[in-house]
Parts: sequence; structure tokens; C-alpha cells
Amino acid sequence: MPEIGEVARIVNYIHKHLVGKTLAKVKAQHDENVYGKVGCSAEAFEKALTGKKVLDAKQQGKYFWMVMSSPPYPLMHFGMAGWLKIKDEETAYYKPTKPEGSPEWPPKYWKFALETAEEPKCEAAFVDLRRFARVRLIDCAADQIRNVSPLVENGPDPVIDRNVVTEEWLAEKLGSKRVPVKALLLDQQNISGIGNWVGDEIMYDAKIHPEQYSNTLTPTQIKQLHKSIHYICSFAVNNLADSSKFPEEWLFKHRWGKGKKDSSTTLPNGSKFVYLTVGGRTSCVVPSVQKKTGPVAGDVKDEAGIEDADGERKAKSKDGKKVSRAKKEETDAEDVKPAKKSLKGKKRTVETEDEELDVNGHEPNGDASKPASKKRKSNTEADTNEATEPKKQSKAKADTNGTKAEPEPEKSERRISGRVSGKVA
Repeated sequence: MPEIGEVARIVNYIHKHLVGKTLAKVKAQHDENVYGKVGCSAEAFEKALTGKKVLDAKQQGKYFWMVMSSPPYPLMHFGMAGWLKIKDEETAYYKPTKPEGSPEWPPKYWKFALETAEEPKCEAAFVDLRRFARVRLIDCAADQIRNVSPLVENGPDPVIDRNVVTEEWLAEKLGSKRVPVKALLLDQQNISGIGNWVGDEIMYDAKIHPEQYSNTLTPTQIKQLHKSIHYICSFAVNNLADSSKFPEEWLFKHRWGKGKKDSSTTLPNGSKFVYLTVGGRTSCVVPSVQKKTGPVAGDVKDEAGIEDADGERKAKSKDGKKVSRAKKEETDAEDVKPAKKSLKGKKRTVETEDEELDVNGHEPNGDASKPASKKRKSNTEADTNEATEPKKQSKAKADTNGTKAEPEPEKSERRISGRVSGKVA
């Protein structure tokens, strides 16, 4: 999921290509998830933006918006795999190892496309394969956007609101709750913009176990956590999520080998890291650094069944059950479909960014020439009947309003969005 640094990257591209220009053409495809769930529609979006000038672009955590010459203003959230593409410009924070040739335009899975009136013309498109993104219109004064829903329900941005996120503010926030400290940081109602990888990086830099209860941290730990929040978030934003500029000792540079054969779990300094499922989320932890200094939540589970959070040997649980991945999207006030029961009686779960996959089906820094990893089989009617009738290739599904939706991606097809695999742009 695009986090605080990745969103800052897109705001930068909007300033570079769209601010100061008039939108001559605005096309939108209605999607009941992307628009409908937040009370918007493709038709309303087109009407609100066509012919208007883009005056500014701003951000709060994972949300960003464009200030137009008059309200309403488009407010966007990328969800799990959304992104904004600029024609003839690479906006991705990962660069494919192989060029895609002449990509189609508008790109696959586009939700809206913009074209400026001024020469040279600029074309931009908002894409989202997984349909967890949200696009809405905010009708208020431009300087009041952060004071209305949904932004008013979200916590301060640690970079933009640095003067709010003080050590005293953090101590009060931590002490007022008894929750795992990482979970507190991921809750967008507490603080905006911190997602899974940023949260793990903060925990590692602060030398705090992610499942230690927030109200058990010492003043020294709180002081260091405050420094780590500002350091990690500011570095990611200032470098526009360009991981080639991230320090070599960051977990980000090494954590993406989960599930790969012969992948390394050793940092440059020799420290080992492990993957833990805590509270339904994958966490990357360095046991030798992130010691338990107080009570921790009881749902810590070692995914590999080899080491626990202290680096001690342990066996897999007898039942071998996995923690469900069906969950809300980091409590950022956006909707996620609940799990549905299939004909086989199994529960279908919603994939989250815990799987650490990029939107092309590869882990970051992976080999883009290899096909996307196999997706989980959906428990659909087709699965139930596949033993008795020939396999049919469904090219499209009907959406909730009866119209045809975007084609389903093939297993080996490259998925298009902001994050792509390979070397960094």
C-alpha cells in the first residue's frame, strides 16, 4: 500500500505536471467501490473538474487532494494498489527491469483520466486494479478541507504537522491506550500516513518490540520513538519514497525475500530478522535489537515456526492455523469488503499489503521477467464445478450495477499501478 512517502511522491508529480493548468478533458469510469462507497460517482467527478484550473496539490498522510479554481475538490486515497500515472513520465517508485514498450493509454484499470488544455498537453490517469482506492468530492472552502470528514477523523501528519506530533503529544497518546505500539501507529485515527513497512522501520530504529503495549514504554523509549517517527517519515517524504536513497541498514532494503527460496534474513551488520504475524499483520522484527521490555500482546505468532520475537527456538503450533488476513485497511476510514463464504464453506479472505507484494505480482527488487506469483484460488462456483465441466476463461465480471467491469488479470499478466518491480526509478 502506498504510504506517506509514496503519496508525497505523487503530490510532487501533480505540482510538476498539473498545477497551474486547466483540465480540458476529464473522463471517468464509474466504479461502485472506488466512487460509490464514498457517495461519489464518475459523472459527478467529470462535471466537477472539467474546465477548471488546478491551483495546488496537498497531502495528509495517505490522503491527497487537488485544489481547483472552485469547489468541490477531488480527495483521493490509493487504498491497497492505486496509483496516478502521467503519460510519457515514469511516476513509479520501482522501475521495471524490462521496459514495457508502448503502454496503452488510458492504462489498464483506469478510474479517471485528465488532459490539460495548455501546450504541451499533459495526460494523467488514476488506476486501481484491486478497487480499494477511494475518490470523492469535498465541497467546502479550500482551507477547510482538513476540518471536514474524512480528514478531520484522521490524526496529524508527522511531517506536515511536526509541531503537533511532539514528544509530549506522543507520550499522552501512548499512555491513554493499552494496545500494541505498532498497532497504535498504524491506526490512522491516531497518526496519519504510517503503514506496514514504515511502521516496522520505526520500530526497528527505536529498538522497540512491535507488540509491546503502548502504555508500558519508559520515558527513554518514548523519547527515542518520537525521534524515530520523525526521522523515518521525513526521510521517506523528502526522498519521495525513492528507495535507492534509503540507508543500506534499513529493513526496507532486505525484507522483501519472504517466501523466496534461499532468501537472506541477515542485515549488513549481521543481525537476523524474522517475520511475525501480529494482530493479523506481517511484521519484520530484529530480535537481537527489539527486545521485550514489558508486557506484549498475546497473539504474536512466528510465521516460519523457527524463532520467536526474542530469537528463541520454537515449534509451529499444533493446529497450524493461520491468522486471518481479512481486516480493515489500517483503520484509515476506508471500506474493505467483508469476507464471504463460498460454496465450499470456506472463508474467502481479503489480501492486504502484509503479503508484501507489489502490484505487478512481484516483491520489490524482484525479477520482473518472471511471471506473477500464483494467487490464492478464489472459492468460486467455477472452482466447485471444474471437476465436472470444462474450464471456462471468464474475461469480465458484472459489477454491482449490472454493467461490465474491467477484465480480470491473467495469472501471468503484469499488473499496472504505482509500484512495479525491479530497480528503483
